[in-house]
Amino acid sequence: MSARIVAVLNQKGGVGKTTTSVNLTHALAKLGKKITVIDFDPQSHLAVSLGSVDTQTSGIDKVLLEGASLAEQSIPVRKNLNLVVAGPRLQEIEQLTDGGARRGDLLRRALLDGNRDEDFIFIDCPPSSGVLVANALFAADEILVPMTSDYLALQGLSHLVGTIRKFESALKRPYKFSLVMSRYIPARRMSKEVLSVIQKYFPGQILATTIRETALLAECPSFGKTIFEYRPGCRSARDFMALAEDFLEGRMM
Repeated sequence: MSARIVAVLNQKGGVGKTTTSVNLTHALAKLGKKITVIDFDPQSHLAVSLGSVDTQTSGIDKVLLEGASLAEQSIPVRKNLNLVVAGPRLQEIEQLTDGGARRGDLLRRALLDGNRDEDFIFIDCPPSSGVLVANALFAADEILVPMTSDYLALQGLSHLVGTIRKFESALKRPYKFSLVMSRYIPARRMSKEVLSVIQKYFPGQILATTIRETALLAECPSFGKTIFEYRPGCRSARDFMALAEDFLEGRMM
């Protein structure tokens, strides 16, 4: 069975996208799933968060621009978890002028190449709507959208859903779509109100566990550690392990 390809996507910055990518993939790996995670953001925050601080190492940029194989660029970073870094030339994808529509299909074609045995390939997308995001959407089977519980995030979600619908129409297939509430503050009235609105418009599509706001999750990246390494057993580690189980079992609110 081929790997499920999941784009972690939100065109708004600051919603916990990379935090979700890092800690959810490590949780899944700890549950025995074989994971490859692709840092598809030229800022390389995912690689830094996983302790791979050499941002000049080639990665997915070499796969897309030079035709290198994904396996060649894959680095084991934890048990069951491989990382493909962004690489210093990834931003060049946005400037490609030749190739027409093929510019948006580079990643999908790269993922077709080779016989790998992952259960999941996660793509940590940049907060934008350019050629890189188009590549992620062409390649993905599933979309996971981290959301914060504020009104600006709601507006951004409306724009994102419009983009996704256009791709579904062009590709003539629906995505499996789910939301994760990140940076959630249970005691805040606005958090509950926004969650209530999202539940109304996306019934059965919000993963059951909310990731509660905490300073620990913001501290992890500076040590190149996931929450399971930085503070094992803490509330945030429990949140992410529960979220991984929700994701595998399809448990929604």
